[in-house]
Amino acid sequence: MAEEEKTEEESAPAEKKSSNLLMIIIIVVLVLIIIVGGVVAFLLMGDDEEDVASAPVAKEQPVKKTASRSSSSGAYEATRSLSEIGVLYPLDTFTVNLKSDSGRRYLKVTMSLELEGEELSLELDAKAAVLRDRIIRILSSKTLEEISSKKGKQKVETQIMDTLNSMITDGQIKGIYFTEFVIQ
Repeated sequence: MAEEEKTEEESAPAEKKSSNLLMIIIIVVLVLIIIVGGVVAFLLMGDDEEDVASAPVAKEQPVKKTASRSSSSGAYEATRSLSEIGVLYPLDTFTVNLKSDSGRRYLKVTMSLELEGEELSLELDAKAAVLRDRIIRILSSKTLEEISSKKGKQKVETQIMDTLNSMITDGQIKGIYFTEFVIQ
């Protein structure tokens, strides 16, 4: 009988040790799941975070802001103020079919061109039909996936601007502003 009591007392601490070990393993697994979930959330929201992170840095710089074009991204610096925007030349609305297998996606875009000077608007008026044709060709060659992201819109903007600048002689187009961008 004394031997039975000793085995019961020895088995109780062993069960307690195994249950503590099990609890530690569960806690470690939960912590790892939380960390992995945080990393995935950070990566999915990374594009938005870059914009927010770059804005305060731009505000802290007292250097005079210039309207320069980044060759890799094709976007103006986020620090441009409204007073630095040049003459705007509004274009009519474009409604095009997007490139797709089913052919059932439409894009409706209204945009304005930022010009270096007012004299360029006369040349744009004279070449309006050709400019419209080139913009329609560019827009209709895009798929939904290509234009639905921020980078995709910047690529389209850069492509349109490069194409139009190669056609004009009285100046340059400094920027393109989408005032309406609807995909159906």
